[in-house]
Amino acid sequence: MTIFTISQLDRQTTDNFVTTVHWNATQTDGKYSASTYSTASFAKEDGVNLIPYEDLTPEDVVRWVKNSLGEDGVAAIDLALANNIALQKAPLVATGTPW
Repeated sequence: MTIFTISQLDRQTTDNFVTTVHWNATQTDGKYSASTYSTASFAKEDGVNLIPYEDLTPEDVVRWVKNSLGEDGVAAIDLALANNIALQKAPLVATGTPW
């Protein structure tokens, strides 16, 4: 399962409108893990983040990020992280020497 977390919000100081969300997505399978970092940008015209800044929760902002990615984008991140873990479990390339 992919866990989305919010690491930072950029906002306009005049009205606290959140313009950029910095987020991470992580999958863990036992001792293996994979993660990715990205940002999502918003404009007032989007009408997305109209919750007052002081009332925001991580769940609200993760919902914005997932909505901005769409179902296909979220599925692509899930697959990429799962593939990364699969390669960690069964690497296709190895390093070292035979002696």
